[in-house]
Order: sequence, then C-alpha cells, then structure tokens
Amino acid sequence: MNPMSQRIALVTGANRGIGKEIARQLARQGLHVLVGCRDAEKGRDVADQLLEEGGSAEAIAVEVNRPDSIARLMDNVTRRYGRLDVLVNNAGIILDRGTSVLQVERAVMQETFETNYFGALHLIQAVVPLMKRHHYGRIVNVSSALGSFQVHRGLLGLKGSSSAYRISKTMLNALTCLAAQEVEGWGIKVNAVCPGRVQTDMGGADAPQTVAEGADTAVWLATLAEDGPNGGFFRDRKKAEW
Repeated sequence: MNPMSQRIALVTGANRGIGKEIARQLARQGLHVLVGCRDAEKGRDVADQLLEEGGSAEAIAVEVNRPDSIARLMDNVTRRYGRLDVLVNNAGIILDRGTSVLQVERAVMQETFETNYFGALHLIQAVVPLMKRHHYGRIVNVSSALGSFQVHRGLLGLKGSSSAYRISKTMLNALTCLAAQEVEGWGIKVNAVCPGRVQTDMGGADAPQTVAEGADTAVWLATLAEDGPNGGFFRDRKKAEW
C-alpha cells in the first residue's frame, strides 16, 4: 500500500523491546510505521523485518534528547508526507536503578529528564500543529506505574529507588494531562500507558509479561476511535492510578 494513503505512525525507541513490538503491531494494523531510533542501521534492520512480515515501515533517525534532531525529523516527515497521525513516545532510559533520591546525582537527573520528559515534550510540541491540519492525532506516552503518586506514597511498599526515572515518569504523566487539555476539540487524543514489567532488557528476563502483552495497550491507545478516551493513564486497557 502507498504510504501516502495510510496513517503515518512514529514510534521512538523502536529498535528493540516494547517500541519494536508496538511498531510491529501497528504495521500489522495497516499503518505506515516510522521506526524512530538513534542508530539508523538498527532502525533499518527493524524496518526490514516489518516489511518481510508484510507491513509498511521505514527507519528514521531521531535523538529525542536533541531538539535539533527532532526539528530535522519533522522537516523530513512534513516534506515527505505532510502529516503525522500517530506518535508513540516510547524512547526512555533508566540510569539510576536502585539509587535513592537522597543519593542521586544532578547529572543523572538531567540526562534522564532530557530523554524521558523533554524528548516527549518537544516531540508533542512539534507534531501537534501537523495533526491539527487534519483534525486527527493519537499521542501515546509510554510511562510507568513507578511514576504514580500512589507508588510514591508507598502504597505498594516501595521506597525511593530509581528516583530520577520515577520522577521523569511523573512529569510525563503531568504532561499527558496538560497536552490532552490543549488539544481538546481538535480530534487529537493524548494518553499515557503503563506497559507493566515486560520481558525486555529494561524489565528483565523474569518479568511477568511478554513483549506482545506489554505493547497491547499502547497500540490500542494509538488506534482509538473518535469516542475513545483523552487525557487518561491506562494499564491492560483499564484506567490506572495517577
């Protein structure tokens, strides 16, 4: 199918793990998927796999922690397609696994925020004007229950390890709510998803969910009908606690 006649989806951090599986599932649903990642060669490998599986995909380079890279990406997308229908902000890092908020270094906080929060913010700011042209858009922020205030308050018995990562996801959740309010009435929906602990490099081989299970809710949010939710936080296609 000609990409110009398809919905165009950008998935960041799509060279492996949940991002790769989200890209695969979207391609299976007939979207033309832009496999976003820093390493162009890795992106091409994934795009080639999706093409072999009968999907429509191509690699596109982007470093989400660099606004100039996002600007080049959007220039490319606008010039070639004139639209972007779906954005999945999946790219993320965790640098302080097991580190208390009382010990985490400022540089670690800053680097984490640049990718996990500012990357998503800058991409949303870049894509919304393009989505408004067509009165259609689906933005999915891949978050985590570890960013929930329910967890911060210790309701699940956790203490403050991986605090930079956790706070970045709290910020991402707040961004989801505010962005959803701003696009109300434009046919655009912004939601956050907790994929759960998934069998990836980040989640570990002993994680309870498969990659396909972890990607499912993000794909559902990326393909919502007009009467679907806006400004929510979901896990297993059900509302999650902020």
